[in-house]
Amino acid sequence: MQEIEDWLIKLKQSKKLIIVEGKKDKLALNFLDINNIIIINKPLYKLTEEISSKTKECIILTDLDKEGKKLYHKLKHDLQKQGVVIDNKFREFLFKNTKLSNIEGINSYLEKLF
Repeated sequence: MQEIEDWLIKLKQSKKLIIVEGKKDKLALNFLDINNIIIINKPLYKLTEEISSKTKECIILTDLDKEGKKLYHKLKHDLQKQGVVIDNKFREFLFKNTKLSNIEGINSYLEKLF
């Protein structure tokens, strides 16, 4: 439990842009007082251009299902080509330490833990 609390604190303190798949993902993170979020709501090439013009480092928190993994790898590849560094530690933590499969379910997952 302490690990997930530490993860949340570090994510909140991070000033890096966080990319999520949809509105429900953003709302779930907003509920946890995490606000530096952008939703994938346009073609990836446009999103990549927009992000690379705003920042040089970001976090990708797409869902941990098959489609989310494909989206993550595509975004990561395209952003890195634009010179954006991807911070993987937050996503890797979820894979290794939780049974969470989608970001929008993070609040109910945390409620069960606490």
